Amino acid sequence: MPSVFDYSFEDHGHKFTTKFSTGLLINGEWVDGSKKTTIDVVNPTTGKVLTKISEGTEKDVDLAVQAAQKAYDTAWGLNVSGVKRGQILIRIAELIERDIDEIAAVEALDNGKAFTIAKGFDASEAAACFRYYGGWADKHHGKVAEIDDSRLAYTRHEPIGVVGQIIPWNFPLLMFAWKLAPALATGNTIVIKPSEFTPLSALRVAALFKEAGLPDGVVNVVSGYGQTVGAAISSHMKIEKVAFTGSTAVGRTIMKAAAASNLKNVTLELGGKSPNIIFNDADLEAAVRWAAFGIL
Repeated sequence: MPSVFDYSFEDHGHKFTTKFSTGLLINGEWVDGSKKTTIDVVNPTTGKVLTKISEGTEKDVDLAVQAAQKAYDTAWGLNVSGVKRGQILIRIAELIERDIDEIAAVEALDNGKAFTIAKGFDASEAAACFRYYGGWADKHHGKVAEIDDSRLAYTRHEPIGVVGQIIPWNFPLLMFAWKLAPALATGNTIVIKPSEFTPLSALRVAALFKEAGLPDGVVNVVSGYGQTVGAAISSHMKIEKVAFTGSTAVGRTIMKAAAASNLKNVTLELGGKSPNIIFNDADLEAAVRWAAFGIL
């Protein structure tokens, strides 16, 4: 059985208790990795180990892809209306808002940021993201092209299928929402790898999916290292697209793996430190404040 993160703390008048699995989420079940090994999760504020998470492997990625493909073929994709997908995404948003204090506390522990920022920005914006794309889920329309009376020509938007997603450590909760919500709204199923440094908020939100009504296998969370889980996602022949946020060097590696496998679609958001161009007539104090905000 995978480990459970069970934690209570009090800080500046806030009291929180959280309890959730730190295993892999595959086909709606929390499981250990195939090697039964774990990764330490360290609180960056104290340098102490918070808990352990299950370490995924190439085999676990393959199991997750199988679950995602089955869900796409039977319970998601073209089998579910945009209206229904939107309802589930909006329900996820509602559940995040219901548990927002606890989720923000997990994000603060996981990432080292202040609780007020984790609640007021990360957790609230994650909920808003699911709600936004929930509203778009039934509004994907094709076009009809006028040709002649004997033929009908139209375009139709369809899901890609199984997509792989790899997210970084700096905004773990927001990146989880930003990657998942649009892919789910458009009918795709997902295998996602959170950062091994900051996986906890993703696991905590993933624990809400069954309650929200998301079918088993639609979202699979495989924690692990980039050189194993990330590489397996990038090169898997049944994954049709990879979305990655991280370094330029790793982005190049992913592009090579995508090209060498099944020539999968790739979306990359790579390095940089939020550069700004500040003109002579700018308000210097405001420019400095917002430039600093951009790299936080």
